[in-house]
Amino acid sequence: MLTELSIQNFAIIDEISITFNEGLTVLSGETGAGKSIIIDAIQLLAGGRGSVDYVRHKSNKAEIEGLFTIESESHPIYDIGKQFGIEISDEQVVLERTITKSGKSICRVNGKLVTLAILREFGKTLIDIHSQHETQSLMDGDNHIQLLDLYDFHNIKQAKDEYTYLYEKLQRLKQRYKQLNENEQETAHRQDLLEFQLKELEEANLTPDEDEILERERNSLANFEKVYSALQDAYNALYGEGKGLEWLNQAMIALDEHENIDPFINEKAEEIANHYYSLETLVFDFRNYIDNLQYNPERLNEIESRLNEITRLKRKYGPTVNEMITYTAKIEEELEQITNKDVHLTALVEEIEEVEQDAILEAKQLHDLRKKAAEALTVEIQNELKSLYLEKAKFEISFDSDLENPKLHSEGFDNIRFMISTNPGEPLKDLTKVASGGELSRIMLVLKKIFAKHQGVTSVIFDEVDTGVSGRVAQAIAEKIYEISKASQVLCITHLPQVAAMADTHKLIQKHERDDRTSTTVTELSVEQQMEELSRMITGTKLTETAKEHAKEMLELANAFKKKNQ
Repeated sequence: MLTELSIQNFAIIDEISITFNEGLTVLSGETGAGKSIIIDAIQLLAGGRGSVDYVRHKSNKAEIEGLFTIESESHPIYDIGKQFGIEISDEQVVLERTITKSGKSICRVNGKLVTLAILREFGKTLIDIHSQHETQSLMDGDNHIQLLDLYDFHNIKQAKDEYTYLYEKLQRLKQRYKQLNENEQETAHRQDLLEFQLKELEEANLTPDEDEILERERNSLANFEKVYSALQDAYNALYGEGKGLEWLNQAMIALDEHENIDPFINEKAEEIANHYYSLETLVFDFRNYIDNLQYNPERLNEIESRLNEITRLKRKYGPTVNEMITYTAKIEEELEQITNKDVHLTALVEEIEEVEQDAILEAKQLHDLRKKAAEALTVEIQNELKSLYLEKAKFEISFDSDLENPKLHSEGFDNIRFMISTNPGEPLKDLTKVASGGELSRIMLVLKKIFAKHQGVTSVIFDEVDTGVSGRVAQAIAEKIYEISKASQVLCITHLPQVAAMADTHKLIQKHERDDRTSTTVTELSVEQQMEELSRMITGTKLTETAKEHAKEMLELANAFKKKNQ
């Protein structure tokens, strides 16, 4: 969940720091106080599009920082962290976004600089923002097939993984067929190039690890005097009259004469003897190596020339000799395929047909599983719509699937759309084409409630999604938002007292003028202050005893509902 949010020099916000809790947090305040500006800041933190207009007047930059606490070890954020090389420790993720007055955007995740695209990858697994002004992923028809698969994830996952493997293999085979079947002129040019490269690499007669072996030999020859001097000095220090081995031998003799007197002397005499013979062997190794050392300037020139040739080839064929040898094998394989193109094309066609049939079988299994999931999801959505006073609405999941001549795509051969009719006698239409804003809000809340537990999003944010509703519908929406907050942290901007009464935490956003400048503050309300704020939301600026009684009653009813649904 979003635990801490820090905003500096952003729009009319000078500097604020907000602590968020679990459950449902309501943000209320007068129009223009800065409620939606806070949501804009969070949206930028999740990778939204920035603008210099967000930088506060007379400031050099706007800064936003958010601390997220990750409670589940299986949260997808960990996989994303591994993918982009960002360590996630202590179950915490910090997102940072800076926008300068020149328009430059700087993004960080856990202190590491990232691109906006990478920030967006992290943001979409942590924050899900819904507002009345924009099309959400839940309302986007292109996402409906993924949502259906997510609904019955445990049953569909294995079939989908198997299909995806076959589909990707099929695409690779088709791409290979296309490459082999390209026009004769391009094929001839490709063949000439490969034959030239193969000839050059074969004439080089490269051997595994040759570059590393030659570099070590070159280093040894180039530093011959240093090597010879070091070995000779070590040898002279150990061997000869009055040198290391002779003194060690005298120590060994001194102990040998008395080894039967004391067990300690006996033990140490054996140890020093072992050391003596080991050093003696080492000295002989030094002598033999020194005797075989020869400075050969001609060999050094040969090595330099060979390394220069290898360096030239590396610029064309790979950073190491081993990779160039691997590339040589690939050239030989591709040349063989071009030379025997017709044979390979025939084999590819057969393999494509075989893999395609296997993929179609897996796609049909996916289709059957989705049909079952769609039936269960339809029933659940229908029941949820009734609870929001859309009992006349009809929901259906449309399958545009040609079972006789299936056209495969990355998700199978199904093309799925969520369809709805909100009034009796009206035909089912695409979900995104429902007319009423109030209806759209309720439908979106139904989908959000059902899918929130499946999507694993840390924080769900509602920005005035309850606009255009009142009365019993407003109460039903309040209850639905609270139910969503049991699965995910919910931050909700609202003007509805019914929704505000459901809050576990209520924060008041206010706008102030100081030193001829406007700034925004955020205050967490006590129970008494919350009751006063509800009263204002009911009646406007003027507080009345009736409004206070009504607010108190709303809080009591909300608490009773929450206890009942714990």
